[in-house]
Parts: sequence; C-alpha cells; structure tokens
Amino acid sequence: MLSGCMGSDLGETTRNAFSAVSPEKQANAETTAPQPALAGGTGGSGDEAQSEIIDGLLGRQSILSSSSSFGKVAGAVLAANSRAAEAELRAAKLRADAASKNWLPTIGPSVSLTSLGEVVAGLVIDQVLFGNGRKKAERAFAKADVEVAAVGLAEDTNDRVLTALGLYIDAEEARAKVRAGEAVRIRMERFAYVMERRVQGGVSDRADLQVTRQKLAEIASNQDADAQTAAMAIAELNAMSLVPLNDVRGLSSVHSPSATAKPLSVLKAEAERERSVAQATIDRSGFLPTVSARGNIAKGGSSASLDVGTENGIGFGTGASLKAIEAAREAASRRVDQADEDSARVLRRLEQQLVALERQQANSGSLLAQADANLDLFDRQYKAGVRPVMDVVRVYETKARVEREQISYAYRAAKVRLEIARELGVLVDGADI
Repeated sequence: MLSGCMGSDLGETTRNAFSAVSPEKQANAETTAPQPALAGGTGGSGDEAQSEIIDGLLGRQSILSSSSSFGKVAGAVLAANSRAAEAELRAAKLRADAASKNWLPTIGPSVSLTSLGEVVAGLVIDQVLFGNGRKKAERAFAKADVEVAAVGLAEDTNDRVLTALGLYIDAEEARAKVRAGEAVRIRMERFAYVMERRVQGGVSDRADLQVTRQKLAEIASNQDADAQTAAMAIAELNAMSLVPLNDVRGLSSVHSPSATAKPLSVLKAEAERERSVAQATIDRSGFLPTVSARGNIAKGGSSASLDVGTENGIGFGTGASLKAIEAAREAASRRVDQADEDSARVLRRLEQQLVALERQQANSGSLLAQADANLDLFDRQYKAGVRPVMDVVRVYETKARVEREQISYAYRAAKVRLEIARELGVLVDGADI
C-alpha cells in the first residue's frame, strides 16, 4: 500500500523501521493482541473471552407469559419502542471494536519544511511497545462501556414495559369500579324510587329522599370519574403501542422472580466500577514512562527511533494526582456497595408493601362478606316493615365502599409485583432485548 502511495519500494524500508524490535519482545509486550470478542457481541472490546454481565442479561427470563394480557401489552409496546438506548449500545460496541485494535501500530501523515524551503511529505508509523497497562486499560474501558450501555438498554426496556402495564392496570381498575358502581347505582335507584313513593304517600320525610338522591348523584359521579380514568389510561397506552389495546382485559398471574436475579441497578454499578477502574488505570499510565517505536517514511529517506517519555509529565502535583486516581478506584467500589444496599432497601420495602396489601385485601374480603350479610338482614327487615329504608341505604353504602377498597387492593398488589420484577429486570426476556 505504501509503495503504491509513495511511488517507491518502501516495503523493505517499513520492515527495517521496526527491525530493532525482536519477535520475542513484541510477544511479551503489553500490547499483545486481545482475545476473541465478548459473548453477547461486545465487539472485541477487551481481553476477556466473555462478559458475565451481558451473559447474565441474556439469560434472564420474563415473568410474563406471552399469551396473557400482561404479555400482550408488553409485546405491543415493545414493538413500538424507539429504543434510543439501543443506539447508544450500538455506538458503544463500535467504540469497543475500535479499541480492540489499539495494539496495532498507528499511521499518520507527516509534512515538514526543510531549511531549503522544500516541503517534504511522508508517513509516520507509531507502535507502543510498553505503556504501563494503558492499551489494556483502554480495551477494558471500552468493554465496560458496552456493559454499561447493555444494562442501560435493559433498564430502559423494563421501565417502558412497567409504564405500559401500570397504565393498563389503572384502566382495568377503573373498569372494575365502573362495573361495581353500576350495580350499586341500580340498587340505589330502586331505593330512591321507593322513597319517592313513601314521601308522596306521606309515610317518609322529604329529607330522607334528598339524602338518597344525593348518594345516588355521588355514585353516578364516581362512575363518570372512573370511566374517564379508564379512557385516559387506554388512550395513553395506545399511544405507546403498535396496535390498539382496547380489547385486552383481565389481570394476569405472574411467576415469582428468580431468587438469584441481581437487580439491574447493582449490575450497572458493577459495570461502571469496571469502567472507572479502567479510566483510573489510563490516567495513572499518563504519569508513567512509555516506550514506543517510531518510523518516518518519506520520499527523500526514512528514519526509525525508539522513544521513551510520559504523556502528562512530572510536576509538583503528580503525587496528589496519583493519590486521587487511587481514591477514584475506591470510590467506584463503594458505589457498588451503596447500589447493593439501596436496591436491597427498595426490594424489602416492596415486599413488605405487597404483604400488607395482600393482608388488607383478605381483611377487606371478610368485611365485604360481613357487609353482604348485614345487607341481606336489613333488606329482609325492611321488607317486613321493621327497618326504615334509610338504614338499608346506609348499609348498602358501606358495602359499596368496602367493595371499591377491595378492588383497589387487588390492582395495587399487581402493580407492586411488577415493580419488584422491574427492579430485578425480569419483565422482558434478555434475549428479546
């Protein structure tokens, strides 16, 4: 290639420029070629044969069944995902692929002006022989950068699915309350009709009729609000989805997440730690001597040299800079511990919240059964003429309130289960991401 560009026989000259470096020294140098690319397609960014973080992400199984209502919602919103995080991952993989070749020599143009006023153009070839771990750290940094981007893509995907499922659950809860409110409204309209007849006959007070009509108006208002909530949630969900989801119905049961699944926040902190450590190594190597071979190939002649130097130089603040680099390593490790603690706190809080909701739902079920029994008793006594209609109205109002609470507990518990799955990153199959 050089011969064709320069118009002369430069092949032997190019080899002579590095003839001072023996094959044994090149094999033992720090810049030895890296191993194959990481599993999961990290683009050959490091010396490791695989990435545990990416392998772990690929092996994750979703707790959602694809045939369930939750699975249908998740599939529809993922099909319409713009996946900005995917573009970031692709860029990181390209950077990693470039870094995987940093052990090869670099070639650049050289233009100089001689003392006779002539312009001499040539090529400069640089090969780092010893860099105090800089090249290896650059590959490690690129590998960790891919891992950070991969975890970021998993977080982004799980967040999107959680948002969509949250909207779907809101719509289903509102629909359930509308159905429950319809039964209450029909029964209350019957009471209002009876009260009107009793007032017309002079048996009951008009104040009781006004109270009954007020309660009927409140029930109708709650129904309208619930219907509007369902419509808004579905409209927003359809905006995120590839296909309309108006006909999807029901709550789905979800599988229990694996006990060994590591939270995504912890995985990201571990990947960022590796990246920070690699960056610290790169910064440290800037204060240490490096050895490189340089060849200058020009039309008028060629030259070769062996250079020793430092990138940053040595100054009065060098010691403090080196200590700051070591402190950055320790800080990166502590961030992982902090992320582990924060994630554990979030999971324990969600687990306790789920236990409380399930207990409240069970208690609400008992209260609802008791309210049904009281309503039946009061209704029989009312028909027998023992109870006034307002007593029955108040008992029925209590039953309606307990029923709405029980509906809320069921759907809130479903949301908490999905939040736990999102924290662990198991709302979507890793291979699909």
